[in-house]
Amino acid sequence: MNAPASPLLELRGCTIRFGGLTAVSGLDLAVGERELLGLIGPNGAGKTTVFNLITGVYRPAAGNIRFAGSSLAGLRPCQIASLGIARTFQNIRLFPSMTVFDNVRVAFHLHLLSGIAHALWRGRTFRAEEESIESRVMEMLEIFRLGRHRGAAAHSLPYGDQRRLEIVRALATRPRLLLLDEPAAGMNPSEKSELMRLIRFVQERYRIAVLLVEHDMHVVRGVCQRLVVLDYGVKLAEGVPEDVLRHPKVVAAYLGEQNTPRRAPAAPAES
Repeated sequence: MNAPASPLLELRGCTIRFGGLTAVSGLDLAVGERELLGLIGPNGAGKTTVFNLITGVYRPAAGNIRFAGSSLAGLRPCQIASLGIARTFQNIRLFPSMTVFDNVRVAFHLHLLSGIAHALWRGRTFRAEEESIESRVMEMLEIFRLGRHRGAAAHSLPYGDQRRLEIVRALATRPRLLLLDEPAAGMNPSEKSELMRLIRFVQERYRIAVLLVEHDMHVVRGVCQRLVVLDYGVKLAEGVPEDVLRHPKVVAAYLGEQNTPRRAPAAPAES
């Protein structure tokens, strides 16, 4: 399976350096509408750095990023989120002391129609919008089987439910593209099976694209339609999971060639 002809998200020649280290080098990557793409690679391959480039945390030293046909150059993370890109994090970043309900409600406020004046006066427009948000929050919590926890502090939830809540909060921003950063980290086998079902459900119900970073190959094989493999910030392979995971360069990156240590490629010369 090749890269989509008319991608929703497209990175062209993206490079970023931290001092003398080239974390991502000349990366081309595309995600199609409603595609479920896996981005995999050994530790330190640059996968989370790619997420940070897409979401505006970092700016590429070279190359460009386009979403839905528009450049993301110079946009702040909040502006990129409002365009329709949401993410979760490798380490869960809920608001731990806030309730489950409020963790989701705060995400809905990204698209509020009423302004600060309505909030101060708490007029009819403000109240109507708040009632609508509360109804939609409860609907999402029930869909994801979190309704019974609505009043509980987020930190009190079991680990798997916290992961699910983080995905619900991301979906509340109404994304067209959801970035999942190692969602299976720390999960037991039954939680991973539930996560796979959840990812497929999210993509199908909300009709969105998903870009998944994950180390667990069982999860990757189980949900991804296409894979891109990074090693030291360089793309090694791209295609359907069955072909990519047998690619000699991918096997070498994960296992090492003849048990010899892997070497990082030399950083590109400064132009």
